Amino acid sequence: DEGTRITITFPDDFHHHFRDGDKCPAVLEHATRRFARAIAMPNLKPPVTTTEIATAYHEHLKSCLPEDSQDFEFLITLYLTDNTTPSEIEKAHATGFVKACKYYPAGATTNSHAGVTDVRKTYPALRKMEELGMMLCIHSEVSTSHVDIFDRERTFIDEIIRPLVADMPSLKITMEHISTEDSVEFVKSAPDNVRASITCHHLLYNRNALLVGGIKPHFYCLPILKRETHRVALLEAATSGSNKFFLGTDSAPHRVEDKESACGCAGAYTAHAAVELYAEAFDRVGALDRLEAFCSHNGADHYGLPRNERKMTLEKRGWTCPMSYRFGDSTVRPIRAGETIEWRIVGESYP
Repeated sequence: DEGTRITITFPDDFHHHFRDGDKCPAVLEHATRRFARAIAMPNLKPPVTTTEIATAYHEHLKSCLPEDSQDFEFLITLYLTDNTTPSEIEKAHATGFVKACKYYPAGATTNSHAGVTDVRKTYPALRKMEELGMMLCIHSEVSTSHVDIFDRERTFIDEIIRPLVADMPSLKITMEHISTEDSVEFVKSAPDNVRASITCHHLLYNRNALLVGGIKPHFYCLPILKRETHRVALLEAATSGSNKFFLGTDSAPHRVEDKESACGCAGAYTAHAAVELYAEAFDRVGALDRLEAFCSHNGADHYGLPRNERKMTLEKRGWTCPMSYRFGDSTVRPIRAGETIEWRIVGESYP
């Protein structure tokens, strides 16, 4: 009902694209009001492939923080390549702020061309990660051209994930932004060290949002939105109470002109209202009592981080999302632009 309130532990985001340069501050204005910590994705230009680059990026992000959010914590990821060495893994882990390595299949998504071409080439680095207890974050899709885009996640499970889990049974793995019932079932059946993040847009939308009534480029993301049966399976997993599923927005801003083009970039921007949209998804199936664990407990537990002590109160009171937000020298169009978002964070200002 309108006016309903729920108080939860302050959430974390275990998959966020902050971008770089002058684009960071605008993104951080949104992210820091909704999260206490966030995993920072490394697919920049150039990618964050070394500890030196990771350190510079960490310092840059901290310099872009709003004045009232200086305690926000960035969890940096190293971009895994065919040539990442065990010694580089050790060096990155020793920083204390590099918390994970990101596995991008080469060419699978934005700025992933330097990614992994053969998982076996990464085994020396992965074995060192297994030894150190370091997280492997995986974009769980194959990038081979002959595999249909709607089948790439399922194929990745069979070709890459199953053998990897068998070969390295103690490696901590996050299957990021899962988008299919196949991934839900795999994660449920996998060992406890294999868990998954889910985005709010994959909980709320299916591929009709992208394709019906014309191409909607701001709903184009990778993994691509799937059919309704998969959305329902994801929502059931997220609201099930299982600790194997947790919040990871994959909020990925692009300049509006790079989305609304003949070859638009993949990525949906949700940092402006991510927690509010998760609340909406959980509320629709009567599962608000399970929102806190999904948003604030499960991810921190998987990463071995202490749960946040701060609290956040959400209220069901609608607001109209702006058509755009500033983004560097341009603008970004958010998910739900010009439409109503049903929940808000108490104490935050809205249009």
